[in-house]
Amino acid sequence: MVEEQLHPARILISSTRKPVSYINLAKRFLQEHGEVQLSALGIAVAPMVTVAEILKNRQLAVEKKLCTSLESLSDDYRTRQKPKMDIILMKSPNFDDIIAQERQGAPGPADSEVADEVEGTLKVTEDSDEEGRALGEEGEKGSHL
Repeated sequence: MVEEQLHPARILISSTRKPVSYINLAKRFLQEHGEVQLSALGIAVAPMVTVAEILKNRQLAVEKKLCTSLESLSDDYRTRQKPKMDIILMKSPNFDDIIAQERQGAPGPADSEVADEVEGTLKVTEDSDEEGRALGEEGEKGSHL
């Protein structure tokens, strides 16, 4: 008899939505399933990493597995490859206690604090070009030797 492997609940991260919008959904999936898979293509990888890091920093989740690959996408004219990343997070040992404290209104990161945390995390990527070089005051690429 072949055992069927259960897959965690999956969230497809988009670059058009703010990372904070995925936090509550990921928390719900962690609570219901014990695991959540975050998945992103191309420029959506950065917001996905932000979501994962917020959940880990708030001690709600621990990283179980990280996978990277190139996804082939075809249209009428050509086939191209886009970077793809999947992160599987497990419920942390403290998850239930932290959620219980949030429900009781105990002091914890409010939505505005999470939004500030997201903005701080994303600032690193906004201040660099696509190759990771720092941008100058005017937002132009600095000279490189």
